[in-house]
Amino acid sequence: MKSLARKLRHQSTDAERMLWKYLRAHRMAGYKFKRQVVIEPYIVDFICLEARLIVEADGGQHLEQVEDDIQRSVFLESLGYKVVRFWNHEILCDTHSVLERIHSYLIEPPSPQPSPGGRGGKA
Repeated sequence: MKSLARKLRHQSTDAERMLWKYLRAHRMAGYKFKRQVVIEPYIVDFICLEARLIVEADGGQHLEQVEDDIQRSVFLESLGYKVVRFWNHEILCDTHSVLERIHSYLIEPPSPQPSPGGRGGKA
């Protein structure tokens, strides 16, 4: 899987290269993103571990694999990640809006987690 991820990094789509230009080197609100990261059994396009955010850039082939993408997102979200998807044409033609949406997910306050006691009171 790691060699495939390395190959994908070298064969990025135009949309992935465009997005990476804005996500790399802590350029997005100071958050660190990595690209083509293995989370068995998948390889995710972009991930911010600190914010537990995965960003996927989807091309036309994803029109034919909707169910697979849903299963993939459900699995990744079960691990505690937020998965957001953008069509390649969105990234290329409306980059500013895509970046604003990614930024909003980064600064969005986390969902309240239930306390270990279950009711939020003292034990």
